[in-house]
Amino acid sequence: MSAEHMLPELGFYALAGGATDIRAVVQEARDAEDIGIGSAFESERFATKEAATICGAIGAASERLGIATGVTNFHTRTPMALAGHASTMQALTGGRYTLGVGRGVRPSLLGSGLDMSTTAELEDYARLFRRLLDGELVEGHVGPAGSWPRLMLNPPPVAPTPLLITAFGPQTLRLAAREYDAVVLHTFFTDETTKRCVDTVREECERIGRDPAEVRIWSCYATICTDGMDEDVILRKTVGRLAGYMQGYAELLVRTNGWDEQPIADFRESAVVRSLRGPVDTIATPAQLREIGDLLPAAWMEPAAIGTAAQCAAAVDRQFDLGVDGVIMHGASPEQLRTVVGEYRKIRRPNLHEGLSLNPGSRRA
Repeated sequence: MSAEHMLPELGFYALAGGATDIRAVVQEARDAEDIGIGSAFESERFATKEAATICGAIGAASERLGIATGVTNFHTRTPMALAGHASTMQALTGGRYTLGVGRGVRPSLLGSGLDMSTTAELEDYARLFRRLLDGELVEGHVGPAGSWPRLMLNPPPVAPTPLLITAFGPQTLRLAAREYDAVVLHTFFTDETTKRCVDTVREECERIGRDPAEVRIWSCYATICTDGMDEDVILRKTVGRLAGYMQGYAELLVRTNGWDEQPIADFRESAVVRSLRGPVDTIATPAQLREIGDLLPAAWMEPAAIGTAAQCAAAVDRQFDLGVDGVIMHGASPEQLRTVVGEYRKIRRPNLHEGLSLNPGSRRA
């Protein structure tokens, strides 16, 4: 595919949700390039979605597609293992890769003896990895992230790897402005929340003397084209996805959006939710999803692109009016997004996206 065919401002999540057919990611990568989606992001569920392996498969199956872990956690691997993964990905893809990290989800980490990363740790890790991925020798590192006597990638990386972070609150957003190249905002953020997050990053850049254009901001936007889609599938992609977030960090999402917190208690105390021993979007039956849907306010579903291909495309395009640089069309495979991207091309505003890199962590090509 030619560079002109690709849309660097658009991304998708590979193997969205609780994927079982892992080999499907190879076709997803090929479909994304055929359609022109600029970047693939890969979330991590260790059972069968270990991010390093999946990213390698995407890199081998594609030629222009940008790739990012979206996201892993620094402390799930030793620095050399994770930096080695990033360096290998850059060599494999010719510089199309971004290492994406986040604080983590406490319930998922606790069983492994880990906890969520603090802001100080994320800052220390970013500085450490920046040096490693620039090919430096790091000796005697002591900081909030840990202590390591000697770290070095030899031979050095073929190219530096951009760093990306996911963010909810102002602390992480300001950290992104200071130490990271890109930031991904969370799914189901209202327009007001998205705009506030963009402003926080840009204002912190200005405060510290960094060009705000250096930090690439992605909206992670649930995109469900309902044309010909079975109602049960729509339920899983809407109610199932939002309920999954409620299982992990309900208060954080609700408070970030300024929503009423009472439905959290109703959700957690319901018999159907208590009966589920795993992610709602993976294991809930259609009947259970309908019951859960009645527990969640309709307004909580509104920050998403849901409808016909043309309606979804228009909603995706409106996200750019909030100041973001990219939109990850979350919850759908590239093939499911084919008609949405086709409609988006009809209304695309090229001047907004001129010069964007296909690497999702780089602002400019």
